[in-house]
Amino acid sequence: MAECEANYLRLLKLLPDLEETEQWHFAVSDEALHLGELVIKVTERSKYTTLLRIFQQDSWGHWLRQPELSVRLYHDARMAEVVGYQRQRHFEGRYLYPNDKMRQPDEKLQINLFLGEWLAHLQRYGHIAEPVNLHF
Repeated sequence: MAECEANYLRLLKLLPDLEETEQWHFAVSDEALHLGELVIKVTERSKYTTLLRIFQQDSWGHWLRQPELSVRLYHDARMAEVVGYQRQRHFEGRYLYPNDKMRQPDEKLQINLFLGEWLAHLQRYGHIAEPVNLHF
């Protein structure tokens, strides 16, 4: 569960206004090349948890299914766990292999590791995609 704790901290760093804001847009680029936009939306709030939908939008990827995650933040435990991936839900801690859905034995861990890599990439190459109003 160390990965879930690290992902919680990564999300708090990216979303310091989590309690007040409902949606964020981050442009992702590699120096001169625009690689797309990562969108994070709050879909549910309660006293101890927040559910986020995280997905990527870009103009070049219509032929490739873009990643989409549902992530539940547990504020009392300070953890962020992937609870949905590509519209699939309810991942077990371990799977026998082979299995009917052909999931890897450590599928849940791999999905949470992917979230961590995605957030680390966003921290390194992303920036807020909100327009800046320069007219006074």
